[in-house]
Amino acid sequence: MSTTTLKLPDEVKQRAVKAAQELGVSPHAFMVDAIRQAADAVELRTQFVAQALAARNEMRQSGHGHDADEVRTYLRTRIGDKQTPRPSTKTWRK
Repeated sequence: MSTTTLKLPDEVKQRAVKAAQELGVSPHAFMVDAIRQAADAVELRTQFVAQALAARNEMRQSGHGHDADEVRTYLRTRIGDKQTPRPSTKTWRK
C-alpha cells in the first residue's frame, strides 16, 4: 500500500473526523472509503455515458428508436409489474 499526503482545510478535516466518529471508524478509514466511493461514482458515470453514446450511435445507424412517452409509461408500469413487456422500437427515419 502506498502512502499519500493529503492537505485538507481545517474545516474539512474536522468534518471528516466528526463523520468518522459518527460511523465508528477511524478518520483514515473514513477518508479512504470516501475516495473509493468518489472514484466508483466517476467510473459508473463514465460507463453510463459510454453506453448512452453507443445506444445513440446504434439508433442513428439503424433508424429505429423508442417513443419517449411509451418508455415513460413502461417505466411507471414496470415498478409494480416486473413482467411488463418493453415497448417496441419505431422507425424514426423516413
